[in-house]
Amino acid sequence: MTEKKKVVALLSGGLDSQLAVKMMQKQGFEVSAVAIKTPFCDFDCGRGCGFEIRERADTLGVDLKTVYLGDEYIEMLKNPKHGFGSGMNPCIDCRAMMFEAAKKHMNEIGAEFIISGEVLGQRPMSQHGPALRTIEKESKLEGKIVRPLSGRLLPKTEPEQSGLIKREDLGMIKGRSRKMQLQMAEEFGIEDPPNAGGGCLLTDPAFSLRAKDLFQHVETPTTNDIDLLKIGRQFRFDKKTKLVVGRNEDENEIIKSLKLPKDILLEARDHVGPISILRGENLENHLQFAAGITLRYSDAPKDESGFVVIEKNDKKSEIQTEPLGEPSYEEFRI
Repeated sequence: MTEKKKVVALLSGGLDSQLAVKMMQKQGFEVSAVAIKTPFCDFDCGRGCGFEIRERADTLGVDLKTVYLGDEYIEMLKNPKHGFGSGMNPCIDCRAMMFEAAKKHMNEIGAEFIISGEVLGQRPMSQHGPALRTIEKESKLEGKIVRPLSGRLLPKTEPEQSGLIKREDLGMIKGRSRKMQLQMAEEFGIEDPPNAGGGCLLTDPAFSLRAKDLFQHVETPTTNDIDLLKIGRQFRFDKKTKLVVGRNEDENEIIKSLKLPKDILLEARDHVGPISILRGENLENHLQFAAGITLRYSDAPKDESGFVVIEKNDKKSEIQTEPLGEPSYEEFRI
């Protein structure tokens, strides 16, 4: 029995990438999957963007390798070669980095080529013809990326030219409609196909504003800075200082877990409410103001002063303050 030829799939957990895997398995290939995490698109983040990716891989019967793009991704985001989409999403540079990670795995296991679930015309920035070619060029994978769902609408790849795959076995899907994909899911027996939509926070308009603010004011943000972007009400006091106010108990716990040695935590002493984190420089100058905002979002009466507990360097103190009215701090909201 001849050994099956191997291919590497970029697996997002979404329906399109699952269909791409199924199409290659149908043609007799052994598929090995790579899933990419970034600080902005993490399939364990609880936002539903991962579609239980490990379970999906098990159901598909493929090995799964997880690759985390951390500091190098943040560095790229400072100045992406191919710019941003409608938000702060550097889709072309991002995809190229993902394919580079897949290429490394391809070389490690001796696979023939890489597949992805990309559909021609589905995403405005990264899935039109010129963008797909740019991604191949940037990842040095020209001719080595097969996009099975739209393959017959795209230029011939090396695997087609060498006879490894037949063009008639590739799809002709284009655009944003999912009708064909849902039909294929039924044919392949994929139960409970996930809804469309990526999990990248950088395409979210509100989050993009927060990310832009961070990159404007911090030369090299850390993953801790980025995790803090994902929660709370956010306020920028000056170039070096910001305040994040928790919105619920879960966010309060996250804020506590993200506290760095120089950060200050604030919490109403006598009332249920948020934990706030003050981060930056000259924090003492903003302490009273931050305390007033923190008290405002607690259950404290809006017309009475109250006490706010300040935690700094593992030492606690208290200050008395008035709850601030919204007009006094709204200009600082990010």
